[in-house]
Amino acid sequence: MKKILVIDDEVAIRDLIELVLKKENYQVKTAENGAAGLREMDTFRPDLVLLDLMLPDFSGYDLCREIVKKSSIPVIMISAKNETIDKVLGLELGAEDYVTKPFDNRELIARVKVVLRRFENTDQMKNDSTEPILYGDLEIDLEAKRVLKGGAQIALTAKEYQILETLSKRPTKIFTRDELLEIVWGYDYLGDSRSVDMTVMRLRKKLEEDSENPRYVKTVYGFGYQFGGDSL
Repeated sequence: MKKILVIDDEVAIRDLIELVLKKENYQVKTAENGAAGLREMDTFRPDLVLLDLMLPDFSGYDLCREIVKKSSIPVIMISAKNETIDKVLGLELGAEDYVTKPFDNRELIARVKVVLRRFENTDQMKNDSTEPILYGDLEIDLEAKRVLKGGAQIALTAKEYQILETLSKRPTKIFTRDELLEIVWGYDYLGDSRSVDMTVMRLRKKLEEDSENPRYVKTVYGFGYQFGGDSL
């Protein structure tokens, strides 16, 4: 049973979402503000967070940034703000999707299922191996969804992890930016391929000793990105 955390200060919205999700056999916890949401993140350990953009104690943008900085748990933002700039900002900060209030219950469930499915099967390819991927001092634990370098865990956002896992599972393949956009962000993403470049840049800063001469995530100029490249 997948666990979903709902962070929203409106009681009626929290109760509605909880009811809808439980009918789909999800385990649900709710929080009325950002501080309570962060506490539930540590104790409940959700598989997905539904996050209201306007909270009494936190900006939803800041809370989203905090969540994706600390974990690879996907976030769906829920907000009455329906301007494109609000959606793009939320997605750029690491949210997997953005749902506008008032929402249709069936649409919300569909989006929840898509995000959970996307995260479970990051590269949308059949690869049932759960053996860790080892490359030099880098270890990618596919079961725990965590990355170790030299034995120390590297804190990656959901999208940073998804890009790394996607590339490392097929180290001989060069992935174009458009392919990574579709795999990691989804076909209906409102942004563009610069999102891939920005995420790769952040990933390299966390993984590489020299981000200008990367060892793990390499640029194949004119094509896209590849894991390890010729040095594998």
